[in-house]
Amino acid sequence: MAHSSNAGRRQLLQGLGAAALLPWVLPAQAEDYPTKPVELVVPASAGGGTDALARAFAEAAKKHFPQPLVVNDRPGASGVVGMSDVLNGKPDGYKVSVVIAELVILPHLGLSKFTYADFQPIARLNADPAAITVQSDAPWNTIEEFLAAAKAKPGEMKVGNSGNGSIWHLAAAGLEDKTGVKFNHVPYQGAAPGVVALLGGHIDAVAVSPGEVAVHVQAGKLKMLTVMADQRLKAFDKVPTLKERKIDLSIGTWRGLAVHKATPAEISTVLRTMARKGAEEPLLREQLDKLNLGFAYLDAEAFGQAMQRDHDYFKQLVQKLGIKV
Repeated sequence: MAHSSNAGRRQLLQGLGAAALLPWVLPAQAEDYPTKPVELVVPASAGGGTDALARAFAEAAKKHFPQPLVVNDRPGASGVVGMSDVLNGKPDGYKVSVVIAELVILPHLGLSKFTYADFQPIARLNADPAAITVQSDAPWNTIEEFLAAAKAKPGEMKVGNSGNGSIWHLAAAGLEDKTGVKFNHVPYQGAAPGVVALLGGHIDAVAVSPGEVAVHVQAGKLKMLTVMADQRLKAFDKVPTLKERKIDLSIGTWRGLAVHKATPAEISTVLRTMARKGAEEPLLREQLDKLNLGFAYLDAEAFGQAMQRDHDYFKQLVQKLGIKV
């Protein structure tokens, strides 16, 4: 039935003459939003944490949105490919970006022409701290022992990350900044290959999130020395934070939703309501717990402020340490 009435309405509108309609057609489109599926663009590859989060959210938000959210993975260039895709599209709310922490890092390295200010925040959904993880038979059992070993041989301790300029590269650089040690940063095409290299003994440590090493820690192959969080994590409550060890550093990744900054307010409002209701679904928490991803909802305003803070922090860190990519 809906189809025939839509078709009828279309014919009627066409018959009324397009010129006369123009003044009220555009706002009406915004009011009708969404009339077709909305693309959720993931700036990362399938199978990783960002993709898993997007799929879990799309499922949880289903009953709060009249149209399907279709996940589309657009990996490449530490997130630049996917996030650019949304900024290059029409600001009509039919392309929503999953934005990632690299958004506030890449501009300072000259790797992206856009910044967080080119987006309109919808909501933050997730945040995960960096963790320093080593092989289970490594000679260091505390972060102090690890840092002392790194200090004794500057530039020799190999710490893997998920790519030059990635959040995990900057997390290890932040630790260097706070403690005066020098690491040998080893980039990989994502966290997973870095973890594989650690399991194989090719590097000494990784600075990725707890979720990305969880299965290997639980299996006794790896051990986590510290998390760069404000509080200990429920799933790893024996692992101390850097702050407990008198190192004032809390750093990690986050993922959220944003649209082109020119998107009309009434469309953003629909998306923000959908994001809030989707985030309240127990299904989302359950999925994130299973994936060892931290649930960390912030509304649009608080998310925007958090992005600005991080943008300023990484700007000074990149300049201070002279990080070049």
